[in-house]
Amino acid sequence: MEESLISKDIEEKPEGLITWQTWSQEVKRIVYIAGPVIPVLSSQFFLQIVAIMIAGHLDELSLSGTALAISIAAVTGFSFLVGMASGLETLCGQAYGAKQYKKLGLLTYTATFSLLLVCVPLSLVWIYMEKILVFIGQDPLISHEAGKFTTWLVPSLFGSAFLQPLIRYYQMQSLVLPMLISSCTTLILYVPLCWALVFKSGLNNVGAAVAISVWTWTNVIVLSLYMKFSSACALTRAPISMELFRGIGEFLRFSVPSAIMMCLEWWSFELIVLLSGLLPNPQLETSVLSVCLNTLSTLYTIPYGIGAGASTRISNELGAVNPNAARLAVVASMSLAIFETTVISATLFFCRRLYGYIFSNEKEVVDYVAVMAPLVCLSVILDSIQGVLTGVARGCGWQHIGVYINLGAYYLCGIPMAAALSFWLKLRGRGLWIGIQVGIFLQNVFLAIITCRINWKQQAIDARMRLFEKQDAVDNGLV
Repeated sequence: MEESLISKDIEEKPEGLITWQTWSQEVKRIVYIAGPVIPVLSSQFFLQIVAIMIAGHLDELSLSGTALAISIAAVTGFSFLVGMASGLETLCGQAYGAKQYKKLGLLTYTATFSLLLVCVPLSLVWIYMEKILVFIGQDPLISHEAGKFTTWLVPSLFGSAFLQPLIRYYQMQSLVLPMLISSCTTLILYVPLCWALVFKSGLNNVGAAVAISVWTWTNVIVLSLYMKFSSACALTRAPISMELFRGIGEFLRFSVPSAIMMCLEWWSFELIVLLSGLLPNPQLETSVLSVCLNTLSTLYTIPYGIGAGASTRISNELGAVNPNAARLAVVASMSLAIFETTVISATLFFCRRLYGYIFSNEKEVVDYVAVMAPLVCLSVILDSIQGVLTGVARGCGWQHIGVYINLGAYYLCGIPMAAALSFWLKLRGRGLWIGIQVGIFLQNVFLAIITCRINWKQQAIDARMRLFEKQDAVDNGLV
């Protein structure tokens, strides 16, 4: 009965053709969200780069240990938290669109509690990282430095359990300026703090881990205080109560697939770098692939920001039972992605013989980077489309489908093809990169097919039913 009433309400709304005016207005809304989100994401990535750069000036062992520790921390910890927190882009976004403002606050508390529980086993892995690395055959000295760094990085892991849900809390309300101001201000302070802790405190390279933890917790405190006292958060502010425990099951239903979907993609690139170490001249191959991967990771913050804007707009409109507006958000965000990737990939291609010097002065490395540049440009194009399509997936709440897509695209096709091209056909690093791009291409094809076949009316009905089903049960005394 309730579903038929929602369906009738949707049918009474005008279909709404996409015109230049409606498209341009939607583009402005997405840019308003994505614009500040991009530097917020970039600042978190910049933390790691600065830590490696400053620690690298101590000695080669500190550089190797710090770089290894940060890579491991991203793979075994931060990727889980970022992925799980992405489940809020479905739940919080649709709740805000449906004007269930208190639910937004409660879901944020639920996510924080859930992530804190996840941090407990992850922190144990980090504390015993030295023994784990030695057990799998890594160099004992580098393993010691990496294990020491991850141990000192544990406070930032628990800080991220608070920070990631807070970021989604603000993002889903389009309150992006507090995040922007907090991230950029603390980042300016982070650089001299990291330098002082590394060179002046006697902590050496673990001082960079302490600086990362200080940055994380400072942002948590600033954003929490803004949430507590700002009038902009008055509607969505909710008291902490036992209600947060009732939402754990609902949160995990979206957060776990979100985490798996993100980690499957993230880990595939790390696996490609590991495979490069098995090639002839592994130092050259690993260096060049690391340059390509860092370039791609840095540029990916732009399409991910656009995807975050798309996710916010789609989930808000589905929660508000506006399927046509959600469909318009997809068109607008894809238009932005195509424009962005055209400019960036063209710039990268024309600068292909120069940008290798940013990372190395070795002519062999620079020339190899120039050879790889066209493939990197193709990767930028595919990643831009993928960044928006995964944002659509998060906004609609079908992350579980993304898990199967990523598993098939990367691990059943992309990585085996990369290994075959690299080792069997002797294409070396180019073969590894071509193989993983085949995986991204297949991922884009499957995501695009599903996006084109979305029944937006049914998506709006499903969102509304999910949001109000529990509330009706409470009102009727069933919960």
